[in-house]
Amino acid sequence: MTDSTASSSASYAAAGVDTAAGDRAVELMKAAVGRTHGPEVLGGVGGFAGLFDVSFLRDFRRPLLATSTDGVGTKVAIAQALDKHDTIGQDLVGMVVDDIVVVGARPLFMTDYIACGKVVPERIAAIVAGIAGACAETGTALVGGETAEHPGLLGADDYDVAGAAVGAVEADDVLGAERVRDGDAVLAMASSGLHSNGFSLVRHILAARGIGFTDRSEEFGGVVGEALLEPTRLYTGPLLRVLQDASLSGAIHSLSHVTGGGIAANLARVLPVGSWVEVDRSTWSPTPVFRILSDLAGSSLESSEGTWNLGIGMFAVVAPEAAEAVAAALTADGIPTWRAGTVSTAARDLTGFEQGAKGVDGGAVRLVGGYAA
Repeated sequence: MTDSTASSSASYAAAGVDTAAGDRAVELMKAAVGRTHGPEVLGGVGGFAGLFDVSFLRDFRRPLLATSTDGVGTKVAIAQALDKHDTIGQDLVGMVVDDIVVVGARPLFMTDYIACGKVVPERIAAIVAGIAGACAETGTALVGGETAEHPGLLGADDYDVAGAAVGAVEADDVLGAERVRDGDAVLAMASSGLHSNGFSLVRHILAARGIGFTDRSEEFGGVVGEALLEPTRLYTGPLLRVLQDASLSGAIHSLSHVTGGGIAANLARVLPVGSWVEVDRSTWSPTPVFRILSDLAGSSLESSEGTWNLGIGMFAVVAPEAAEAVAAALTADGIPTWRAGTVSTAARDLTGFEQGAKGVDGGAVRLVGGYAA
């Protein structure tokens, strides 16, 4: 009598898929994932679907759910080159969860998806530990995920990561362009480096100069790839604390996460039609990594403003009378924050401004002046 289960498993293994390795990966990640679970999470790890108790939404007048999904792009190529996988998870959470706080929502839960050529349990566990750590920092439950082995499509050491999250916000508290007023202050929040955008350009620049990710560089302060893997700064916790501070109630009118498209395009998305902002470059000095890469490329910092964040990871548009207090609160909470511009609705020629970014009929933004040394 043929054991059909054993035969099926053997055939799957012959095709290059190791289900036992997947099981080992789950065992290695269970503790890290479990630490993100509060009483709202039901069922633990390993179910077909994650369960999250939303009974608290009955206390809302009109609850809205917010959702976001993203990946980390070609930054994973650097993690793979260095065989260092414990930071890429934080990048994923930053790209997903920090989009949810932009509308004023509190993130509730997240799921992840890892596609790889071969399941190496310790590698998968390191990636998920990074995701779980960042979820815990942002108050987000990691309720589920999937690791898929794709032999023949991906190399044995290749992988990609993606995720999706859900948050909740009271309808009356949604942030956005409709709240922005003439004279509002534009606050810039410092990035930790490249975050997870523009790495195709980074790889192109390094390849053109014959620089490898594992090379040591005095300019980069050590191994090149390690400098480039600086994890994405997480803004959700500090921003939620400001939003929940009764003394600053209503102070923040809109938020912009500076990701793909750069500084001006992302800020324009959260401004009303007919408004404009000139972001003053002299109010900050771009993070050293951007200067190094620009020098290697033989180009100016200004030429990469539509690709990299250049030291600004998030903007807050706030009531002018509250600008100093909001900036001080965020700075004290570990996010250096400063005033970089002012919203205006005065009529003017908008030639040279960024408008209509990513299909949004928003405001207009341009950068002016020179960067601080």
